[in-house]
Amino acid sequence: MLEFLSEIDTALFLFLNVTLANPVTDLIMPVITSEWFLRSLYAVAVVLFLIFGNARLRWMVLFSVLVLAATDQISAGLLKPMIGRLRPCQALQNINLLVGCGGGKSMPSSHAANAFGQAVLFSVMYRRWAWPLLVFAALVALSRVFVGVHYPFDILVGSIIGAVVGYLGAWSAHKCLERRLKGV
Repeated sequence: MLEFLSEIDTALFLFLNVTLANPVTDLIMPVITSEWFLRSLYAVAVVLFLIFGNARLRWMVLFSVLVLAATDQISAGLLKPMIGRLRPCQALQNINLLVGCGGGKSMPSSHAANAFGQAVLFSVMYRRWAWPLLVFAALVALSRVFVGVHYPFDILVGSIIGAVVGYLGAWSAHKCLERRLKGV
């Protein structure tokens, strides 16, 4: 059964990474997946939230940092070493590798976990932003396949981890803000 799932995962990877490769995705996906881009975007958002946000949004910055730390540690610190799956750029030949392969492991995708953790956290607390946040998280996750460093199941597992942690973060934030408003 695991071999069958691995074959499906590899076939999906090759379809997305090789068959759907084109000049537009080859240009855009490395930018979307760039650590520099994502960290800069996060830093700008945090600064703007702290300067211009109301008290609730400022509290959300704290929960955002907690969710980011949790998703990153669960995916990169705990699961990747335990699972030990090679990245497609380490295991396959003739792929469309658009960024450095890196020496880390593949399962789960930390980019997907982190992006979905943030998207779900803020989507639950600010529902009108749900679609743009979730679409952006999906683009970040998919970019990992397009650039050649993750299999589709890696991003699926990372996305699920992120969504669960983000939801728990939103639930915790809601409870804390509720208690704070009651003066408890």
